[in-house]
Amino acid sequence: MKRSLILCCLISLLACGCAQSQDCPVGINKLPMYGNVKKCKEQIEDDNQFIALCEKSSTRKAAAEHMVMRGWQYLRFNHLDTSMMRFNQAWLLDSLNSEIYWGFGDNLGMQGKYKESLPFFERSLKMNPNNARVWQDASTSYGNVFGQTQDKKYLDAAIDALKHAIKLDPNNPQYYGALTVGYSYYVQKDSARKYMAITDKLNPNAVNPQVRKMLEGKQVLANC
Repeated sequence: MKRSLILCCLISLLACGCAQSQDCPVGINKLPMYGNVKKCKEQIEDDNQFIALCEKSSTRKAAAEHMVMRGWQYLRFNHLDTSMMRFNQAWLLDSLNSEIYWGFGDNLGMQGKYKESLPFFERSLKMNPNNARVWQDASTSYGNVFGQTQDKKYLDAAIDALKHAIKLDPNNPQYYGALTVGYSYYVQKDSARKYMAITDKLNPNAVNPQVRKMLEGKQVLANC
């Protein structure tokens, strides 16, 4: 990445702290897609300046990819606000980058806003249905919404998302382990045991120990 693009990133950070009039909506850079609110004149000018600076050093697409990379870096260190700012800047540069919406979804998920994260995972997958990791992360949010609501449709959606992930990455034990957990919530445990057996062949450690204990215990009772 060109040094000028790095400079562009630094300038963008400074732009976030610029003084703005009282008519400007506050904190929107910490919301996905700036909260879809109408920006004030100063914010629009800042956006245009940011885009112009990035276009001088690179293409908008490349600059967006750089911002996405920075967004993931901050997310890994749990700097959620700064991560969201970088994903928003990426969206400003290239709204057709599917990874941006994945980033929005993961960021919201880490905030515990699982239901709010779902439309962003769905949008990312609509743009690029061939990313197994997005299917996995979507499944996590669906599963957490199920845990909060006990609405079975979210459990079904979580399992469906994991099956999509497995089609794309059939040797990933984490996906099978997660399916084992998902199916363990059903009254009939046959599918849970099926996927536990598959997981064990790939990596036994990928099965949740409590789920394993529960499934193996029920298997013993069934054989008595």
